[in-house]
Amino acid sequence: MEPILEVKNLSKYYKNEKVIDNINMKVFKGDIYGFIGPNGAGKTTTIKTILRLLKPSSGEVFIGGKNVLKNGENNPSDIGAMIDYPSFYNNLSGYKNLMLYANVLNLSKKRVYEVLELVKLMEDKDKKVSNYSMGMKQRLAVARAFLSKPRIVILDEPTNGLDPEGVRDMRDLIKKLARENGTTFIYCSHILNEVQNICNRVAMINKGRIIIEDSMENMLKSANSLEDYFMKAVGL
Repeated sequence: MEPILEVKNLSKYYKNEKVIDNINMKVFKGDIYGFIGPNGAGKTTTIKTILRLLKPSSGEVFIGGKNVLKNGENNPSDIGAMIDYPSFYNNLSGYKNLMLYANVLNLSKKRVYEVLELVKLMEDKDKKVSNYSMGMKQRLAVARAFLSKPRIVILDEPTNGLDPEGVRDMRDLIKKLARENGTTFIYCSHILNEVQNICNRVAMINKGRIIIEDSMENMLKSANSLEDYFMKAVGL
């Protein structure tokens, strides 16, 4: 099977410091692919380079077999992302926030309604974002990432600040979208129990290098939990 996303020999230097070093990853259609590592390991730099927010020092990124680093422009249907803290105009409704983004992408009102329905925010679409709970803001961010019907969605700490019910709702939403839409997810989180519960494959990065890329099933054959496996892998 050909990967939908393949990262080859990706490196990034800042002055004389090598932040990521020869990163190689393969992500397949429908994967919920966990990307984990200690703080400062290079996760964010890798993700931002895949998204073309940073220019790599060397290496290639292929989406659907196409080298996106050589392509002149991003294709919104290739990849969507929710990185950092969800940022919206608090004085506008959830619906109006999405419409602003949809207008930039030349998307219809119908598509905005579709993603609001997808993340179960239709009933709250006319509320100002300032009145949204953290869980609602996270779901609105997922809706924004899905507007262009991307094949791949990157989620960075999607359960940050959520209560247990919100965590469960986010997990169920991601699994549903992967199962029913065939959407591929890259799921970055420090909550290893949540990664274990949702991801089918995992890559671990430490000191700028991928140290392991394997199925969750294989990892759990040699450890009681992903946390135990991770601690041994990074020498903690």
